[in-house]
Amino acid sequence: MDRRGQLAFHARNDGRNLGKVAAPDDDRRGPEHLLADRRIPRIGFRRRVEQRRSAAVVGGTAHAHKVHDAALRADGKQVVDLTPAAIGPYTIPTVNGEDNLDAGNVNMVTCGGQATIPMVAAVSQVATVHYAEIVASVSSRSAGPGTRANIDEFTRTTAGAIEKVGGAAQGKAIIILNPAEPPMIMRDTVFTLSEGANEDTIRASVEAMVKKVQAYVPGYRLKQEVQFERFGDNNKLKIPGRGEFTGIKTMILLEVEGAGDYLPSYSGNLDIMTAAAKATGELLAERIREGKKVTA
Repeated sequence: MDRRGQLAFHARNDGRNLGKVAAPDDDRRGPEHLLADRRIPRIGFRRRVEQRRSAAVVGGTAHAHKVHDAALRADGKQVVDLTPAAIGPYTIPTVNGEDNLDAGNVNMVTCGGQATIPMVAAVSQVATVHYAEIVASVSSRSAGPGTRANIDEFTRTTAGAIEKVGGAAQGKAIIILNPAEPPMIMRDTVFTLSEGANEDTIRASVEAMVKKVQAYVPGYRLKQEVQFERFGDNNKLKIPGRGEFTGIKTMILLEVEGAGDYLPSYSGNLDIMTAAAKATGELLAERIREGKKVTA
């Protein structure tokens, strides 16, 4: 809150007015002086102008983003959304990173989604995934007011992306804010129920996907070997709302460590979001250089 005051933000401001709400009367300069201040990390709100076109990377709450999106798109800017507002199509760089680049707004889902949906997609690339469930555990210290205000949106948006991007017939998402001290590194658990592929095929697909994510999130890794459990006709698994299941249950245990450049290394949940947005922004910038237009 002290830092917000120094930057001319009201401590209770949701970010929508960007520096104009409670700035001193002689300093109502809005966001432009923040963008020009090199002491401020270029995380949260950044604008890039290239050949009279621009893209904006926006963080905050899902509620506030609806206002940001309307204002930015009205000004001709393409938006990379780091909130679970899900106004634009879900985007996971390693899965569908190039599919939505002509959209006016691309949504980076959630930190848990960026960490786990590549794993669901890895399984669905080689098997039919009937159900996928993810549990994202992050340190309470790395969950700010924006994250806490977005818990409901987190679960809905992540579950939807598990299905639409991950390829699962049904998805579920859970987030845990862990108050442990010292702060824990982000941990994620992914469960899938699938058929049509054996354990070796699934394991190889998962390991290949981990390497792809590591290209832009070096601290992303398997915590231990992929675990499997088989269900046959003699021990069918009952899935609420979907009936009985035979096939393979896969459990993938992940750890996401941040780079520690600005945020603490335990804040892998924050690093993976900004890294995914950066990877998407680089693809968007390339399209801008090629002179391609936004169509939606």
